[in-house]
Amino acid sequence: MSELKTLFKRVEYDLDGLLHFIDLGDIALPDIQRPFVWTNAKVRDLFDSMYRGFPVGYFLFWESESETGVKQIGVGAKQFKKASRLVVDGQQRLTSLYAVFRGQKVLDANFKERQIEIAFRPRDGKFEVTDAAIRRDVEWIPNISDLWASGKSSYTLVKDYLRRIKEKIDLPEDQEEAIAHNLDRLFDLRKYPFTALEIASSVDEEQVADIFVRINSKGVPLNQADFILTLLSVFWEVGRRALETFCHSARTGAKIDGKASSFNHLIDPDPDQLLRVSIAFGFGRGRLKSVYQILRGKDAETGDFSDAKREAQFEVLKNAQAEVLNLTNWHQFLSAIVGAGFRSSEMISSNNALLYAYAFYLLGRKRHGVDEHILQKLIGRWFFATSLTGRYTSSPETVMDGDLARLRSITTAEEFCKVLNDIIESNLPNDFWNITLPAKLDSSSARNPELFCYIASQNLLGARVLYSHKTVRDLIDPSLQTKKKPLERHHLFPRAYLEGSGIVDIRHINQMANFALLEWPDNISISDDAPSVYVPKVLARLDAAVADQMMQDHALPEGWESMAYDHFLEARRTLMAQVIQKGFNVLK
Repeated sequence: MSELKTLFKRVEYDLDGLLHFIDLGDIALPDIQRPFVWTNAKVRDLFDSMYRGFPVGYFLFWESESETGVKQIGVGAKQFKKASRLVVDGQQRLTSLYAVFRGQKVLDANFKERQIEIAFRPRDGKFEVTDAAIRRDVEWIPNISDLWASGKSSYTLVKDYLRRIKEKIDLPEDQEEAIAHNLDRLFDLRKYPFTALEIASSVDEEQVADIFVRINSKGVPLNQADFILTLLSVFWEVGRRALETFCHSARTGAKIDGKASSFNHLIDPDPDQLLRVSIAFGFGRGRLKSVYQILRGKDAETGDFSDAKREAQFEVLKNAQAEVLNLTNWHQFLSAIVGAGFRSSEMISSNNALLYAYAFYLLGRKRHGVDEHILQKLIGRWFFATSLTGRYTSSPETVMDGDLARLRSITTAEEFCKVLNDIIESNLPNDFWNITLPAKLDSSSARNPELFCYIASQNLLGARVLYSHKTVRDLIDPSLQTKKKPLERHHLFPRAYLEGSGIVDIRHINQMANFALLEWPDNISISDDAPSVYVPKVLARLDAAVADQMMQDHALPEGWESMAYDHFLEARRTLMAQVIQKGFNVLK
């Protein structure tokens, strides 16, 4: 029987010692950690607790003897390939302390640098987040970072502060003493004691991830993508920074290398998501666990690791990532998704489906030479189908791995198209359209892939907004920056009307089949009238042929306004499924 051993030891530090080890690169953040997310107010509260002598928690470090990727705490170009201890838990606290004591900027979740400025009032020992009023008030030290950055002794700092404040305010002797005491206490936070639990170097990355998740229930669980990003930090830091630059550009519209940007209206990608695309395109793999070992240079037969194998595999990754981050490829792919009727991020129910579709786009374009006009419709159709069926909702890596495996033996554009079309057709038999899809439309969820595909189909069919001369496609354009949304979801059977008829269950009232997109003035004018009252009024202003087409495009049964509510829902779900199928067939 194997003997269970404690995987950690306890070590005592003072804050000055911790900061010194960070300066040396001996303590660093592993790239399994996330960006800095604390607010300045939370940093203020940390300093207030320490100043009052309260405990503020322990740190969890990982002793590391291997070349595990690290990133410097704070902002700077200096990178360390080796560190004796990596921060597993306590990143936000330690980053806060280092940033304030060293006057360093931090990089936040949006890849933006920011300076943390915490103010201190010596008269009463009060901490506050610095603002314009504090900067004008002589009593405040507007940025406590200056105390330690100055290199002056506490005696000199107290003397300088008292001299400056006496020029503006008359201070009684007892207040001078209190100020001196409080400043000394602040200055001596450098000696604040911390306990660290240090995990042994024998513990591997997966065990560390498990420990991190177990002790930090609010943390985001780590995955294999995090560890592959770690390898990038060590062996290809330029590649990791390129991923982060691309993601920052997608959010802000900032130009990349002074050229175009990756900004779009469909997705704000994260580095780990784009990494998955690179892995799928470059290695033909959906599961990342095996790729992590490959990138470390592991020989599949001997189990040994070698630098030569690692370098060869990184070359594959570098070439794949170059295509993934190529702005022409990126925007051409996104145009295929828009061409399939999905015009904004509000219509994307699965980022997995979107990013995996990008991998297939790159395989078709770069590996198999599919003509762009064919590939555009094929990838749009693929995304539509995988979204509608929820293909990558459960065990996405396993499903993607299987899909990629079917492409490994093919060589031509025709074979590539056939594989994808065969998968689509096998998952969308007649029973899906006639039985499965109407049943799935029995839902009150506002974020439903079937609903998004229904709206995408209306876009593809050029459907007009209900009771309007404008099209759904035009008014759902994300570039429209209006104070009020041009389209609103309207209850065809108004809620107040249904409640007055004895139907009070919100889920029943908010059925997907009871909604249609209307321009907001129409939505307001219809109010709570019964369909049998408002429908004849709005139809009277429309040409009969236009009204008939509109009823078809919005899946409204003939004479629906006079139907019993439950009968209407059942009939409309069937028609909505037919609209989705009709829109999908436009992509053939």
